[in-house]
Amino acid sequence: MSAACAPRLQTIGPPHDEPRLEATHYVTRDGARLPLKVHAAPSPAVIIVALHGFNDYRTASDKAAEWWVARGITTYAYDQRGFGGAPQRGIWPGADILVQDAREIIALVRATHPDTPVYLLGTSMGGAVAMAAAAAEPRLDVNGIILGAPAVWGWSSLNPVYRGVLWLAAHTVPANKMTGQGLGVMASDNIVMLRELGRDPMVIKDTRTDAVYGLVELMERGYRSAGQVKVPVLLLYGERDEVIPKKPVTEIAAAFPEPKRVIIYPNGYHMILRDLQAETVWRDVAEWMSVRTAAAQLAD
Repeated sequence: MSAACAPRLQTIGPPHDEPRLEATHYVTRDGARLPLKVHAAPSPAVIIVALHGFNDYRTASDKAAEWWVARGITTYAYDQRGFGGAPQRGIWPGADILVQDAREIIALVRATHPDTPVYLLGTSMGGAVAMAAAAAEPRLDVNGIILGAPAVWGWSSLNPVYRGVLWLAAHTVPANKMTGQGLGVMASDNIVMLRELGRDPMVIKDTRTDAVYGLVELMERGYRSAGQVKVPVLLLYGERDEVIPKKPVTEIAAAFPEPKRVIIYPNGYHMILRDLQAETVWRDVAEWMSVRTAAAQLAD
């Protein structure tokens, strides 16, 4: 098979500097400038680092973050590599570098807010990144992870026919584009929001086949990480999720070590932090962090 037909990964430069946070960018150790948005509470009681989903970008958490700011919660949200305004848009970066970026921004946020609890929030693809980061060594320096409809529909859960077709496509026509149109999948009941995303040029609409292949590999890694997660977990999932099947989510919920909390929303869809009932989810996130923080203070 020609190397030109192999799945493509981003070109990542060698490390040459210490990672840092700027006003509008998270600069990685290899010099990649990842657009950053900070929703800053005046005197934050809690910090969230937010990881967006596949083909999305840093604004995915805007509405939730605005609600949390009023309750003393600061949110850092950045464009993961290949998405939004990050370099090499549309090219899959690889799971290892996504996990590395998440772990390093956590360290930077910790250094900026040394006395404030920090939580990692991952929605959809971001949830798989968060799980993989929280299962790696050394222990992720967060007070917990929050998973909104985490993308854990990996190779283990895929229909064998789908697995074969995707492998073949990624290794023969990796640059072919997939749109997802015609699948009849309803990602949310918030139709206004979905239409806005459809008009947003920063949201990727045509996805390379090899990027989908890379996503499935990441989802498998997230799925297999569940039993090794070393921090408290809040898992949020909607009964009406048409993107990530219930079975693998139920399996990771059982595999997570304690302490964990699982909330299933009967009217929730995949974009659970942006559905019509999203404020209920935002409140549950804030309350869980508050309880965790109070318990930690008592323990001290």
